Amino acid sequence: MKKITKTLVSLIVLFSLTFTPSCDVMNNIGGAYRLSQSIYKYSSLNDIQLAGMKLGNASSISISNLASIATVLAGGNSQTIPFSMTLNMDVTNPNTAAAFLDALDYQIIINDLEFVEGKMDMPIRIEPGETKVVPIPVSVDLRSLINRYSQERVTKEMSSFLGITPNETTVMVKLWPKLTVGNTLVKVPAAIPVEFKFGGR
Repeated sequence: MKKITKTLVSLIVLFSLTFTPSCDVMNNIGGAYRLSQSIYKYSSLNDIQLAGMKLGNASSISISNLASIATVLAGGNSQTIPFSMTLNMDVTNPNTAAAFLDALDYQIIINDLEFVEGKMDMPIRIEPGETKVVPIPVSVDLRSLINRYSQERVTKEMSSFLGITPNETTVMVKLWPKLTVGNTLVKVPAAIPVEFKFGGR
């Protein structure tokens, strides 16, 4: 977390030079810093949908879904293959003050496959000692990933990611907190890196 610490220090200097210093600005920086020091754990995947097919939660997907998923990923003449889900993380704040932010940007990488980038335009606040589930809504067109990588690669990574095939999956989630300064959301330039290993049976 040293990179995060240096970045937030530089933000304090930047804000001091650019904006009139205020308690609100310093409070927001402190809240984002404490969020960077929090503990992140994978919780669950739910509300999974693939090309209109409701798959439910990752824990309920079975090997019988593999053929259907492979068929959808083959795509045929489909111009798009929409995929959506909610990635839930358990976030614990070990600090003595609240950890919070106003919004965030994120990127999800699955086994080195750059899966999706997105935004979550809702505030997060975690009180001292509290563990809260933070849901990240994900929406991506798998056709664009197939065009960028390959059908075989995307099918393989999605199957292990959803726990259908017995392969361990490494998921990297990068979170960029956004702070409100005046009436403007300012994005912290260094991401909070969160890594999960799961999947496989």
